[in-house]
Amino acid sequence: MLEIERKFLIDSFPELPVWEEKHMWQGYLATAPVVRIRRTQTADAASCVLCIKGEGSLIRKEIELPLSREQFEELAGLLEGPMIEKIQRVYQLPGGLKLECNCVDRDRPPAFWYAEVEFPTKEAAMAFEPPAFLGKEVTEQSDFSMREYWLRRLGEMD
Repeated sequence: MLEIERKFLIDSFPELPVWEEKHMWQGYLATAPVVRIRRTQTADAASCVLCIKGEGSLIRKEIELPLSREQFEELAGLLEGPMIEKIQRVYQLPGGLKLECNCVDRDRPPAFWYAEVEFPTKEAAMAFEPPAFLGKEVTEQSDFSMREYWLRRLGEMD
């Protein structure tokens, strides 16, 4: 499956009606290509996935496979560092799009704040006019990827 998304920096969660809130824990088994595990908790459910992401920024291949909680914990034992903790709030945008706003490691200053919007096509992504509250676009800047965040955190542990 192709993932088509644009990424923006934000300073906080926007003052909009929240459609869904998720609490996530994730870690990286490999960074080239990205092989990530994630556990997600919502008000109604919990899930675990193994995600493999190809190279790219705006468009890249993404494969997600469901994991049992036991499989997740087994793989978590292979991580080189502690899990990243992320709070995600999802908001509805016009045209059926979803805005996913994330606060990463809020208890480890400085927290990393970013927002993403996924699109059905490249054309839709390019035509998107971001709302004024979204900050600088960093879609093409790999320094703002979660993979790079993970690597910086590992470097802090040395």
